[in-house]
Amino acid sequence: MRRAVCSLLAVSITFASPARAQGDVDLPYWASLTADVVNMRVGPARDYKIAWVYKRKLLPLKVIRRHEGWRLAEDPDGARGWIMARFLSRKRTAIVKGATAAMRERPGGGPMMWRAEPGVVGRVGKCEAGWCKFEVDGRSAWIEATAIWGEGEP
Repeated sequence: MRRAVCSLLAVSITFASPARAQGDVDLPYWASLTADVVNMRVGPARDYKIAWVYKRKLLPLKVIRRHEGWRLAEDPDGARGWIMARFLSRKRTAIVKGATAAMRERPGGGPMMWRAEPGVVGRVGKCEAGWCKFEVDGRSAWIEATAIWGEGEP
């Protein structure tokens, strides 16, 4: 009898674990802010202290964990905290990091169309050979992937 109970327990654990993990299959993932002002909290509820107030719609974030209607996210500077899921979108955006980056006509080079200053946020399109299509205020060109945060695997 004891052996049967142990076997049943082992089988139930085997099948229960994958079901639990399926909700986290797509973690981490890239997200962006959907509102002009969003609070990042130290815990996953409104009664937790506000750690940061973001005033940057479309700012890219890396979502690394879920808890009910909250997401644990990391910002481009490495700060982590909890944001309500309704303030996040899966629309891919990126932010220019480091130095001013050249925006080119085609991947790998071509004529420079304009320069993007550090901190500029735009939408990320397809990426190829180390370059990404980057749209800012309705204008798009190619930027080196190393010049932005928010592209590639999160």
